Amino acid sequence: MNGILNPRVETVFLTASPEVGFISSTFVRQIATMDGDISRFVPPVVVEKVLSAVQSE
Repeated sequence: MNGILNPRVETVFLTASPEVGFISSTFVRQIATMDGDISRFVPPVVVEKVLSAVQSE
């Protein structure tokens, strides 16, 4: 997109390491709904709450 707006602009995309990267709550819920392991993405107390919410749906 930047190249279209200004051909002289160079864009560099840097990704964060998984330890500090962002993951949306929607994605966490989707993983939990499909019986995936969300413990790598959220604290233990959140794992319990999300799994409880998913099981009650």
